[in-house]
Amino acid sequence: MSLGSERGRVEAAVSRLPKWLLMLAVAGAIGAVRYYNVRIAGAFLLGAAAAWINLRLIEQAVDRIGRLASSGDASAVKPKRRAVWMLVQFIAVALGAFVILRYSGISIIAVFCGFLVCPAAVIVEIVYELVKYEHS
Repeated sequence: MSLGSERGRVEAAVSRLPKWLLMLAVAGAIGAVRYYNVRIAGAFLLGAAAAWINLRLIEQAVDRIGRLASSGDASAVKPKRRAVWMLVQFIAVALGAFVILRYSGISIIAVFCGFLVCPAAVIVEIVYELVKYEHS
């Protein structure tokens, strides 16, 4: 298999991830409504939305790293400054999420389960690839 076709398969798999994530989020929310209540389903969907945002941020970061690596222009990047800025953003988001979850009464467990939709989508994609391309 050529590198170009392998790259195309990887890009196709990455483009399918949000679809798997959406399907799992909807299925999980339906299950949460059926077995618990609408409030738990909403918390689950909140976690799934956070997982989708996280997936997009990771995708953008990897794309940026790939572009910088392929351009070979190391002078265009100030790694220490960017790393500090990313750390500040992460801390701000983590603190904001903690305050919202702690004082809003939203089920933290349901939000966390919703956040696990992203790894579940990756597992579904792996199974899909194994079945589609008949890997052993």
